[in-house]
Amino acid sequence: MAKKWSAKWKSSKQPRKQRKYRYNAPLHIRSKFLHVHLSKELRKKYGIRTLRVRKGDTVKVLRGQFKKHVGKVTRVDVKHTKVYVEGVEQTRRDGTKSLYPLDPSNLMLTDLNLEDKIRRQKLEKNASVKVSGT
Repeated sequence: MAKKWSAKWKSSKQPRKQRKYRYNAPLHIRSKFLHVHLSKELRKKYGIRTLRVRKGDTVKVLRGQFKKHVGKVTRVDVKHTKVYVEGVEQTRRDGTKSLYPLDPSNLMLTDLNLEDKIRRQKLEKNASVKVSGT
């Protein structure tokens, strides 16, 4: 029987194996696909480039039909690697509105949700400035 998933596929140049790596990846690896770039101010403040997006974070959409839209993250779908932002909605044929799924690569974190003390501690470890809790 063929392997369901292997970490070795990540290093392959073949697009089919790269897709297979992402599609069949377990949830703890898929969580890494949800890392989003930080804004220049946050990058300078915390000394890191990317961070896992969470419910309550404020993001800016960089690509697509909702470009330049800023809103709070309402839901993060780890299984499908999609992020849902309030105000980013699609109108269905019957007139109802539903949240539009966005790819994390098209987002930028502008403000962080620091209610979780573990997340705050991880940021403090890298940061040169003490992080204040909200």
